[in-house]
Amino acid sequence: MSLSYKILLKPEPEGGFTVNVPALPGCITYGSDLEEAKANAREAIELYIESLTEHAIQLPLM
Repeated sequence: MSLSYKILLKPEPEGGFTVNVPALPGCITYGSDLEEAKANAREAIELYIESLTEHAIQLPLM
């Protein structure tokens, strides 16, 4: 099963991007450039879902 999540990229004044995944409360990461921010978001989403699964918590509805 493949899931898709919208990410919000916010440019930071000091450089880089903060990434928020609205469908996954508290799933926030950062990247020093756009490519790293997207890669970190992918990893954060995977780890978030893995943690929910390990704790038998249902994924939030999108």
